[in-house]
Amino acid sequence: MYVLGIEAATPVAGVAVAADGCILAERLVNNRRTHSVNLLPMIKAVIEEAGISAGQIGAVAVSSGPGSFTGLRIGLTTAKTLAWLWQVPLVGVSTLEALALPLASQAQIICPILNARKNEVYAAVFRGNAGQPELLAGPLALGIEELVQLLQQWEGPVTFLGDAVPEYRQQLETCLGRRAVMAPRCAMLPRGGALAELGWRKMMSGGGVPPLQLAPEYIRLSEAEVKLAAKGGK
Repeated sequence: MYVLGIEAATPVAGVAVAADGCILAERLVNNRRTHSVNLLPMIKAVIEEAGISAGQIGAVAVSSGPGSFTGLRIGLTTAKTLAWLWQVPLVGVSTLEALALPLASQAQIICPILNARKNEVYAAVFRGNAGQPELLAGPLALGIEELVQLLQQWEGPVTFLGDAVPEYRQQLETCLGRRAVMAPRCAMLPRGGALAELGWRKMMSGGGVPPLQLAPEYIRLSEAEVKLAAKGGK
């Protein structure tokens, strides 16, 4: 089965095609252009580069959050439209799990963090387990001090990755000392290949839903929803 993976929950746009556990084609763009501009040309390109036609796609996997509200909406709308057009299942994949996947070959603590603004990060804690990220905690929206407290319950080094690392690296290293390990830059950003691989795995285990049934995992309310709730409470 061919699975198209779409990553748009962060400033990075990533797409890939996977089949039988192999990544056939992948593209990643971190040029700050909007995902509405980047995604469709990238999708067309990876399908062609994989040597298949759109009609051979058996499922679409998409990053379902947490992440940027705008990016999630664009990614999910694109994925839902394509899945409906091709009449194939849609698979939601955690942005944080997709980040953790490339580092999951060793039994280590992995902590992907995404910038949630307002001095918070979206985070989850995983342990590598036979190439599969094992979720230990999260996903959560919390401050760095809260995250450090959460991490105290596990021993050993913690590998951090994600777009919030540059902003909070110094604070993490100050609080955790040598326990804080930063992933290589090539592993810091979410990849369409990870989305496609996890989507393929989920499809093989009976995953996938009709396109209109998949909802985003925002973790917390958007700014507009907060303001609307505040007005309603007056």
